[in-house]
Amino acid sequence: MKVRLAALLTFALSFAVPTLAQHKDTANPRIAQQRDLVGDPTALNEFGVLATEQSEAFTNKDAAAVAALFTEDAVLVAPDGIFSGRKAIEKRYEDTFQQWPFTVFNDPRDWSLKAIDNAVWSFGEWWGTLQGQTGPVFVNGYFSTIYVREGDAWKMRMLTLTERPRLAPPAGTK
Repeated sequence: MKVRLAALLTFALSFAVPTLAQHKDTANPRIAQQRDLVGDPTALNEFGVLATEQSEAFTNKDAAAVAALFTEDAVLVAPDGIFSGRKAIEKRYEDTFQQWPFTVFNDPRDWSLKAIDNAVWSFGEWWGTLQGQTGPVFVNGYFSTIYVREGDAWKMRMLTLTERPRLAPPAGTK
């Protein structure tokens, strides 16, 4: 009986092992492949234009222009809250520009641009200078963005921002 069972198991495994081995090297068609767009001239041009529009909108304190870079159903996750929809995002930037007007907003540095199918995401570090009550204040932080195509333009569907803590002045100085 043991010999028959061992023979049956050996026979069954002789079919199963090669079948499993065949699937080992085949790609799963349901898993989309990621592409790095940093070396793609067309993508760099399109997202460079978008970054320039964003930088100009911040420097000009134009909340409507910033909001226009988002999809209608976009979400902004920021240190001061979660803002859902283009109108809420525009209102958030109106309030931000009144409280902390940017004097300089620079394009992100140390960023990455990746794509899967028709979605693109980026992440990196941002920085700028705000006009504080006692003078300029340097700010920086990190971001991650998901972009989608809306007509002929790329729009932000989700933007997550963090702000690095501002350094306190050295002891004994004002």
